[in-house]
Amino acid sequence: MTTDDNSVIIEPEEQASERSQKETAGKKQRKKIGRFYRWQIVLVVVIAVVAVSGLGFYKWHESPSFCDAICHNPQDPYNPTYFAEPGQPATDKWGNDVANARGMLSAAHRVEADSNCLSCHVPTIKEQLTEGVEWVTGNFYNPLSERSLDNLERWKANSKGEYFCLNSACHDMSKEELSEVYADWDRNPHSWHHTEYTCSDCHKSHRASVMVCSQCHDDSTLPEGWISFEESQQLETTYIAYDLEPVVYGK
Repeated sequence: MTTDDNSVIIEPEEQASERSQKETAGKKQRKKIGRFYRWQIVLVVVIAVVAVSGLGFYKWHESPSFCDAICHNPQDPYNPTYFAEPGQPATDKWGNDVANARGMLSAAHRVEADSNCLSCHVPTIKEQLTEGVEWVTGNFYNPLSERSLDNLERWKANSKGEYFCLNSACHDMSKEELSEVYADWDRNPHSWHHTEYTCSDCHKSHRASVMVCSQCHDDSTLPEGWISFEESQQLETTYIAYDLEPVVYGK
């Protein structure tokens, strides 16, 4: 380097050119690094958005609003039974008055067990496709036909219907233990002396539960929100509660 008369440093041309090249290369490198970090940020944001959206969709998938959005007409009668408040009057899936929503398991389980649709309804892909075709073609009852626990159990586990309720994830007890809980009642509804009955014969999800004992025992006490066996028979006849053909979805 040299200086002129005014003591200004004059850089040789070769050094100046080399320094300029290094500065240019440094700028390019910084630009590449900047782009890299920007893409990292974009990627992280995209992943976060997808994850949150996926979680939101999964939670929505468990709710009645999802079923209502996909199957509007078939689902409409069931939403009031799910969102009803136990202890308050409600309406069943057929539009009939229910004195106490606690008599409908959909409402009681929502409040007391934080249950949702998929807690009980775990369909197979085949069943969903079948129901999709039935919905598009209009080949379904409205409200939908009822399923017994044995039917629901076909696409949840290979066991008897009572184990749909009596299992480690729900009511963790045996039939005998359940009977002992109510042993001090004047008439024990869980004595299981009638082996042909199972939980869903009495306990209904989207309509008032039924005191089946009343078909033989006139002194059977009806819990608030429940109906007698005779009343249930009238409803089932009026609204064609069950399918006339056997369920084949799980086969």
